[in-house]
Amino acid sequence: MYVAESRGSKAPSAPADRPGRRGAAAVPGTVLVLGTVSLVTDVSSEMVSAVLPLYLLTGLGLSPLGFGLLDGIQNGFSALVRLAGGHLADRRGAGGAARHKAVAAVGYGLSALCKPLLLLVHTVPLIGAVLAVDRTGKGLRTAPRDAMISLATQPEHRGRAFGVHRAMDTAGALLGPLTAFLVLRLAGGPLLADGGERHGYDAVFAVSACVAVLGVLVLLLFVPNRQQADEASTTAPSLREGLALLRRPALRRLALCAVLLGLTTVSDSFLYLLVQRRLGLATDLFPLLPLGTAAAFLLLAVPLGALADRIGRRRLFLAGHGLLLLAYGLLLSPLDGLPAVLGVLVLHGAFYAATDGVLAAAAADAVPAEQRGAGLALVGTGQALARFACSLVFGALWSAVGGTAALAWSAVALAGCVLGAAFVLRDARPGAGSDSEVLS
Repeated sequence: MYVAESRGSKAPSAPADRPGRRGAAAVPGTVLVLGTVSLVTDVSSEMVSAVLPLYLLTGLGLSPLGFGLLDGIQNGFSALVRLAGGHLADRRGAGGAARHKAVAAVGYGLSALCKPLLLLVHTVPLIGAVLAVDRTGKGLRTAPRDAMISLATQPEHRGRAFGVHRAMDTAGALLGPLTAFLVLRLAGGPLLADGGERHGYDAVFAVSACVAVLGVLVLLLFVPNRQQADEASTTAPSLREGLALLRRPALRRLALCAVLLGLTTVSDSFLYLLVQRRLGLATDLFPLLPLGTAAAFLLLAVPLGALADRIGRRRLFLAGHGLLLLAYGLLLSPLDGLPAVLGVLVLHGAFYAATDGVLAAAAADAVPAEQRGAGLALVGTGQALARFACSLVFGALWSAVGGTAALAWSAVALAGCVLGAAFVLRDARPGAGSDSEVLS
């Protein structure tokens, strides 16, 4: 079906675009195929992410500040190329269609190429370079992928569509750490707590590379080449025109809020390290921690996406950061043991379910179809750069005052930023066009 669609000369009309259709029609086939690509790719990526923090800190002896730098590189490099990815995807090809699929394929391909390189690099600088290239691929593909989702879906169903995509993406995030855990067990390699052999990790990296290639093949074979777009537009927007999108009040407010809240969002890797150390979790169970977050995300992404379509994406986006604040508070509380671990991970997953796809859906409503990639990239870049800064600052704070104190400072800052974001969004008014659609 999708291979045939990709050969047509016209952009396929998504099932959701037909009036009177409900239920499954709210989620077009293009979204489901892109969700499959993300699922497979996330299995590959999360296999590596699940073991990398422990490998770097206990196996290579990296300090928390050094890990913060590497972790920040992952976000920073993604941010640096995200604008370029969005702009290139909006440019028209020879037939007048945008190049969303082509740019996304390059991004997925770059990330796939990086997985086998982890088998060859054994020092922190080289690992950092590989991670930078991997995140470059992520930066290239994110905006085009989200643009394809938004262009295939009616505006009133975008929260649900992004929720379905993020749920499928998170299914991969759920399977990735579990696969890494099983591969480590089957390979018989220790978790390097005593600087032991690394062949268990090599097995993880090798399997991850094979899975990543499968994701690229699914994208190339089954995602339609052409997406619905503004047929009246025949010229490619310039990069300056893309940056000028920030003159739109709705997009400007969203970007500002994404930056504010990103500055106080502790990275997943740091959060899992805090859970493991603060709550005394056994070292060999560390790769399983992302499963709790992914399970909650998977269960809540679709219902919370649909809820955002009904009550307003601004409210849910802010409420999601309130859930993250509760997770920080639980981690700082005297509670310990398995209930505390599960509580933190469930709140962490609920935070992602209420914010990740919701922000993309809100940004998509604030920009015209012919500049969808650039608009999504602007908001995503601001958020990624803010999280890059947060990783650096949090790593430095951990080195200076300890992980618990650093988290306490972050919790206070997050509470202030949530209030600041609510203040920024206070002027949303009914009947304000795309502003009310996004922020009401």
